[in-house]
Formats: sequence, C-alpha cells, structure tokens
Amino acid sequence: MATHKSIKPTENKVAAADPNKNARLQAVGAAIEQIKQRFGDGSIMKFGEAKRTEVDSIPTGCLSLDLALGVGGMPRGRVIEIFGPESSGKTTLAQHVIAEAQRLGGTAAFVDAEHALDPEYAARIGVKIDDLLISQPDNGEQALEITETLVRSGAVDIVVVDSVAALVPRAEIEGEMGDSHMGLQARLMSQALRKLTGIVSKTGTVVIFINQIRHKIGIVFGNPETTTGGNALKFYSSLRVEVRRSAQIKQGEKIIGNQVKCKVVKNKVAPPFRACTFDIMYNEGISIAGDLLEVGTQYGVIQKAGNSYSYGDIKLGVGRENAKAFLKADPKLISKLKKEIAVAAKVSEEAVSQVKVAA
Repeated sequence: MATHKSIKPTENKVAAADPNKNARLQAVGAAIEQIKQRFGDGSIMKFGEAKRTEVDSIPTGCLSLDLALGVGGMPRGRVIEIFGPESSGKTTLAQHVIAEAQRLGGTAAFVDAEHALDPEYAARIGVKIDDLLISQPDNGEQALEITETLVRSGAVDIVVVDSVAALVPRAEIEGEMGDSHMGLQARLMSQALRKLTGIVSKTGTVVIFINQIRHKIGIVFGNPETTTGGNALKFYSSLRVEVRRSAQIKQGEKIIGNQVKCKVVKNKVAPPFRACTFDIMYNEGISIAGDLLEVGTQYGVIQKAGNSYSYGDIKLGVGRENAKAFLKADPKLISKLKKEIAVAAKVSEEAVSQVKVAA
C-alpha cells in the first residue's frame, strides 16, 4: 500500500525575501539617482511624492459644455479634437475658447490651414484680433512644425489648428493632380503627435485640432462616418468633442442661428459620453443667455412654466427669445446666474456620487 507523505506548508515567500529587502531598496534608490542625474529632477519619482492637483482648464465660454467636460473647460496640457460635419460650429467653439484664454490674460495662436479665418466674426465672438498669433502655412509639415515651435516655447496657452483635413503633405502639393498619396497624411499626423504629446504635457498648452467628417465607402452595417488624418489623433487626444447641428433657430421665416448638440465621445480627465445643447447665433457666436436658460432650467435655478421663464421674483419673459433678450440686457444678472448654476451643478454632481458610493 502506497504511503502518502504529509506536505508541510512552505514558508511565506515574501518573508523569505525579507533578508534581501534592504539590498533591493538600495538598488532601486541607486537606479533612481542615476536616472535623475541623466535626465534631470522630476524624471522619476514615487507617485506619492508627486503633487496631485485638480486638472487646470480654460473655460469654453459655454457653461453647459464646461459642465459636460467635467473639469470646467478644455484641460491644459492635453491634445483635444473637435470634429463634426461642415458648418456645425467647430471653429466658432474653438474661437470662444481662444477668447476665454485671452480674457484670462493668456496668449493664443491660430494655425489657419484652411485660409478661411474671418477676423470680423472672431472679433464679435470676443477674440482680441490684435493680440492673436495667426499663421497660414503652405503645407501640412509647415503647419505642424509651427505648432510644435509654439508649444515648445511654453509661452502660448492655446494653439488651434484649423483643420486636420487641410494639412496637405508637401509631396501632395508638389505632385501632379491625380497622383496617389495613400496614407501620407495619416503618417504625417502620427509622426507629429508622437513628438507633440510629451511637449504639450510639460508646457501645459491646450492644443485643439479641428477635424472634418468623411464617409467610408462600402459600409453597410455600423457607422460609415470617420474623421480625416488616420487614427493617431483619436488615440493621442485626451478629449474628443463631436459637434452637430440639431435644429435651426428662426425669427419668423428668417433663419438666425442653429441649435447645436455637443457630445464628449472621449474623455480621459472626467466621465465621457456627456452631452449638451446650446444655440449658435449668426454674427454672434454661442448665445450665453440661451445657454444659461437651458442649464438654469435643468438645475432648477430658472423656473419654466409653460413658455414663461422666471428667476426668483424676476420675470425673464414669455418665449425663449424674449427671455434671452432680457438676460442679454443685464450682464450683472448673467454673472449672478453663472455662479448660482455652477454651485447647483456641483451639489448635483456630489449627490450623484454619494448615491453611487451608497449603492
């Protein structure tokens, strides 16, 4: 009859490794010192030693979008993509961010690869044209090199590239019509973003790429839409915002603006997939008053009864356009509403978090 040997439990491996623990810690310390000497202070550290602060951001000028982004605006030190169909409000949104950056005392640059910037419209939005750095490059390589130089300077708060589709590689411009340049733009974007991402993070610059939508050929199932410039921008972007027109705003028979829906399809700094709706008025840009009505009603700061809007004892007007006109005429009330809505939104967010924790 076979005998079974009793198997004694082995000693704890971690305990067995303890005699060498000090030696290993010394080896790690020596490696860290060697890395710091070679690459400089801050190149490596324990995560507990790093300063963890809230994500710094530049407001968009649109409160509903700031709330949807989760960090109060466009995060600094990140690559951001704003994409959507033609005339959906992508450039208008980017110019509002520029205006906010300038209002806070920052420096802004606009790389106009499309050669289509309207300075009068930008000025009406609030952009200080005289202080805006603008470049109209001849080709894609030049545009991205200019962007890299501006970011590397560390003195520019925001750089907007309009648009990725217009970043035509030098070889394509110098070639003949009809020549095939398969994947040339995608390779250009991939190379540029590999270089840019690290510099952007170190300098804290906001880099916004505006992109267009194209349709894949032969797609029967699934979404046929895609963005230009390959997949690199999708991967390197910390934030991707989709902008689409949802309705027209009319005054009688005259179209005076568009209702726009923004969806955050990718977000590395806050929860993604949040959406918001706001008005973009022709010759005016994003309607701040209309945005406050929308968000204020959502958070219960502004009361809506039928078609009538009110704020406490103040009657804002009957009909959305009348209420917007009332708010536009009172900047102090707008400022007060912004603060109150921001507080209400924060309280709502904390309440949701507590419910999730309890669950």
